[in-house]
Amino acid sequence: MHGSVFALLEEPKISRQRDHANQLIQEMHDLRNSIARRAFEIFASREGRIGHELADWLQAEMEFLHPAYIEVSESSIALTVRADVPGFKEGDLEIEVEPFRVTIAGKRVIKSESRTQKRIYSETSSDVILRVIELPAAVDTDKARLTVKDGVLELNLPKADPEPI
Repeated sequence: MHGSVFALLEEPKISRQRDHANQLIQEMHDLRNSIARRAFEIFASREGRIGHELADWLQAEMEFLHPAYIEVSESSIALTVRADVPGFKEGDLEIEVEPFRVTIAGKRVIKSESRTQKRIYSETSSDVILRVIELPAAVDTDKARLTVKDGVLELNLPKADPEPI
């Protein structure tokens, strides 16, 4: 992955971009529906008392989404995007770099299972990251570089050459 930024920096075909966009939209729709169902479950567990709907929604979001804290810095020649992604491996993340936008998406599933006598215990949890960062300047997507080390994703994004006047 280092140096290629998920092959999305290569010249993608329009149909591939459209397919990827449709897939991302469907995943976001499914995630929103899952969060809404969980928020309703939380609401119902409080016997449907009105007045805490936002807290219910935020609690449900926290159960589904992993916070990815972002830092964007700028020099005269490049932008650097750093994101905290503890526990995520390079293969768990999908990065899309556009001239004025970076999308960081990731999903990991953790499974554990233990067997004692005739009983089987199984537990699954998952974390999802989805962050879209609007960039303050155009970047050269062909020269973008990515590293993931010690739970920190770092994107080095050289600024695009200004168009000649």
